[in-house]
Amino acid sequence: MKIAAAVLLSLVAGAACAQSVKTPHVTSQLVAQTAGAAPGSTLYVAVAQALDAGWHTYWRNPGDAGEPAKISWTLPPAWRAGDIVWPAPDRFAAGPIMSYGFEGKLLLPVPIEVPVVARPGTTATLKAHVDYLVCAQICIPGEADLALNVPIVAGAPKMTPGWGATIAAGLEAAPKPAAIAATFGVAGGKLRLSASGTALNRTSAAGAYFYPYDDKLIEHGRPETVDRGARGLTLTMTPGPAFSQGPPPPGASGVLAVEGKVYEITARRGPAPAGSGGLGPVATSADGGGTAGAGGAGVLLAAGSAFLGGLILNLMPCVFPILSMKAAALAGHGDEPGRARGHGLAFLAGVLATFLVLGGVLIATRAAGAAVGWGFQLQSPLMVAALSLVMLAAGLNLSGLFEVGASLQGVGSTVASGQGLFGSILTGVLAVIVAAPCTAPFMGPALGFALTQPPMLALVVFAALGLGFAAPFTLLAFSPALMRRLPRPGAWMDVFRKALAFPMYAAAAWLAWVLAQQTGPEGLARLFAGAITLALAAWLFGLAQHARAVGRGGRVAVILALASAAVCVAVVAAGPQAVANTKSAASPSAGALASEPFSPDRLAALRAQGRPVLVNFTAAWCVTCQVNERIAFSSPSVAAAFKRTGAAYLVADWTNRDPVIAKALADQGRIGVPLYLVYSGPGAPRVLPQLLTPDIVAAAISPSA
Repeated sequence: MKIAAAVLLSLVAGAACAQSVKTPHVTSQLVAQTAGAAPGSTLYVAVAQALDAGWHTYWRNPGDAGEPAKISWTLPPAWRAGDIVWPAPDRFAAGPIMSYGFEGKLLLPVPIEVPVVARPGTTATLKAHVDYLVCAQICIPGEADLALNVPIVAGAPKMTPGWGATIAAGLEAAPKPAAIAATFGVAGGKLRLSASGTALNRTSAAGAYFYPYDDKLIEHGRPETVDRGARGLTLTMTPGPAFSQGPPPPGASGVLAVEGKVYEITARRGPAPAGSGGLGPVATSADGGGTAGAGGAGVLLAAGSAFLGGLILNLMPCVFPILSMKAAALAGHGDEPGRARGHGLAFLAGVLATFLVLGGVLIATRAAGAAVGWGFQLQSPLMVAALSLVMLAAGLNLSGLFEVGASLQGVGSTVASGQGLFGSILTGVLAVIVAAPCTAPFMGPALGFALTQPPMLALVVFAALGLGFAAPFTLLAFSPALMRRLPRPGAWMDVFRKALAFPMYAAAAWLAWVLAQQTGPEGLARLFAGAITLALAAWLFGLAQHARAVGRGGRVAVILALASAAVCVAVVAAGPQAVANTKSAASPSAGALASEPFSPDRLAALRAQGRPVLVNFTAAWCVTCQVNERIAFSSPSVAAAFKRTGAAYLVADWTNRDPVIAKALADQGRIGVPLYLVYSGPGAPRVLPQLLTPDIVAAAISPSA
């Protein structure tokens, strides 16, 4: 508290010679302990930050979530900057998530070596680029470019008024090594760290806490228990991924906080020091103990949420066009349980492989710096056009224009031959590609959390999502009782198969509409040209198949079919790029409910006016979004509620890639749409359900909501 008060006084006094930089929720400044620097000395320069109330930044180990501040220096030749002298952190708990960081006023001192060749009478300019993450209910990446002019003096420099004493106090209060012996070990699924020494002789165990430097050493969200001994303490914690991912760590370094004092300690593996209390010597297992699974409770919770989200995704409007593919894959298997199980596993394999591939591409793309999110595959006009043509080809196949084996879905005689397994795999692949862009309940937070984890842990969450999505179909295939209820194969199957072509045509038409929103009329015209040539190729291929069946060869028809298919590919591949939206594709009822394009500046301006604001994160390729547009946002009662309350309606249209919208989603811990936020005061926004009704929207923007 004394240090924070001193920082505040220094900010008010303005004693430092560097100008402060104001960014959202943080004011940063570069300050020095002394008003000059002598050649050959060490100068302490600090990044001083003042945070808005309720916001915090992060320690060197942020805990379960967050990012520590990073300082990149630009110094004169031969000047050298050391490491940040981190103060002891505070704890910020959010459910099972525990983070370590700072709020209020913060100093991050850094020792800088001044070369002996520095010439008195000159001035050195020190520059620092600071990257940090500031969080409250949402997190905002921030950066500041700071500079400080330091005079070179011949004698001992004077302390900088205000800041000199503040930095000195911060350095004095920072954790330092003490006469403390510490050991640690793992047994029975618990990590026990024992510490003893004169500094701990008469301390109380109440409130003692260990902040590890290694973010994988413990499960931060699990409680730490403390036992008191004659000369020290034993803290019991839950081991983290460091004990389940490779060799166990040889040491455990961090900060031990006891009775308002902080000590830097390094524990070695071994028995507890005598007199440290607790359970006495700790037996160390050969493999490092540790029963916490990779990723710990946070990843397990995210995986469970992803599994539920995958289950619910089967009920979302996004997946309706694909249900016919699942139905066709099951048709005809009721009297052959072994074949049915094979198709169930094939569908599961297709779903899992596609979710893992999409997750891997998403992780790699974001690691490369691209602002993409879930559903990125349908932000590519070329991918949308290709999927539309695939759906058209599937429909033509179901209509009997041509055959792949016996059919794409594996009905009829394909059941007997076993060639339809590829059809079930393809069904799983296409179902994921088309359905996944929409975000079902539980999916958004789970995927947002996954992208904060190491790649292997993130893929665990994506795999859980795939298991949930495939579970109903696969379990049905493994249930003989339910399979026996399916109709037996017969002549009805040909009629059923041809009827199932029409949902495929509907899916192709929907994707064509999505492409029109992305590229305008030119892209749609190219898609139509490609569709005509594809249909011609399918018809010619069907003629060739018929000719072969009656012994007439059909080579010419095959050649013409391949040529038509090549023309189709060339026409679509040469299509135009995405164009900027001139209006919101998600607001077909603009006459009923006036909307504005979303931007962070416009949102801030509307909130400053005190108006309620509803932000609709949507996309043309998200069927759930479009259903909500037709049902909720097109309702006259909703338009009347907006007019009555003076609320504003902002549309964040993510049909095409937009880094601003991607960042806004990331600030909410989301990577996909739909997302509906209502801002009605100075605090965090209210998140609405992903399936809306007019009553839900009208109530959300009312003052009493």
